[in-house]
Amino acid sequence: MSFDKAVLALADGTTFFGKSIGFLGETNGEVVFNTSMTGYQEILTDPSYAKQIVTLTYPHIGNTGVNSEDVESDKVWASGLVIKDLPVSSSNWRKEIDLTDYLTAQETVAISDIDTRKLTSRIRNKGAQSAAIITGKNISEQKAVSLAKKFSGLKGLDLAKEVTTKEPYSWEEGEWRKGKSKKAFKIVALDFGIKKNILRILFQKGCEVTILPAKSTYKEITKINPDGVFLSNGPGDPEPCDYAVETIKRLIERKIPIFGICLGHQLLSLALGGKTEKMKFGHHGANHPVKNLTNDEVFITSQNHGFTVKESSLPEDIVVTHRSLFDGTIQGIKHKELPFFSFQGHPEASPGPHDIKLLFEQFLENMRKADA
Repeated sequence: MSFDKAVLALADGTTFFGKSIGFLGETNGEVVFNTSMTGYQEILTDPSYAKQIVTLTYPHIGNTGVNSEDVESDKVWASGLVIKDLPVSSSNWRKEIDLTDYLTAQETVAISDIDTRKLTSRIRNKGAQSAAIITGKNISEQKAVSLAKKFSGLKGLDLAKEVTTKEPYSWEEGEWRKGKSKKAFKIVALDFGIKKNILRILFQKGCEVTILPAKSTYKEITKINPDGVFLSNGPGDPEPCDYAVETIKRLIERKIPIFGICLGHQLLSLALGGKTEKMKFGHHGANHPVKNLTNDEVFITSQNHGFTVKESSLPEDIVVTHRSLFDGTIQGIKHKELPFFSFQGHPEASPGPHDIKLLFEQFLENMRKADA
């Protein structure tokens, strides 16, 4: 198999030359590194990676090909893919097509055969950077650097409104199991970039799930009369999502149980009076240790975020429940009295460990108490 040339350029002028393993064209975005050893298909289709070029630090990517089941949305959302090595062949009993064919079909620009360790080290040392990939027979290093500089970064960028569903819908995929309560809880999930595995878990726990667009109003949510509201993951900067923050504030006044993850965690924190800030290079991977501060238990978690909640900004009635053991940043909060809590990572994993999946049970328990 022959491959066209490719170049990856950072906004600081650093360039890497390699092979094109996807769509022939060009792309730009914020380059991040993900330390997961598995799950490249789930990562590519996670809407939280919109406007990001994903570098996978595990060297061999594509070994098992791609299938139509292991996707977290209906398309690839990552702006581009960077890997060290693409195996000559892929093999798995669930494989349908090769990774290269999938990337081409999804019009996703990708590069292989570069020093991903060097790239990762540069991101860790200098922080998140804008980057660009150009592929084809005639590639230009200068053009790639210029294209990288054109991407302004994720700060101040509201991407939730771009990745969200256009219309409300219900989820009924997977094995439905009634929870401990005799009642099937009715949940509204606000879609800021929601992953399918979140919906599978909620449905499997016996919940009736209605997914609403990111800009849904308080009136539209309460018209459904939900027992709880789930605030999903998503890409971009949380602070420009003022429409969501205002809606969440009104839900807080109603004291309805709320569970947020990732971007949803940040939006809940903003609605409760906190502030957020851009991280140096964020958390992206499926091997991040997080400590539960209530019992000192440590969980290995899946993470994907470039912003974090400023601890000093949180009001006194908010308790920090989880903390990253990598850098000490906030991983979870809860209200001292009311049924609101959130987690910065991805408890649904996919890919990643299921250590923190029990948070879904906490959400159900809060709804049981509110229903009592």
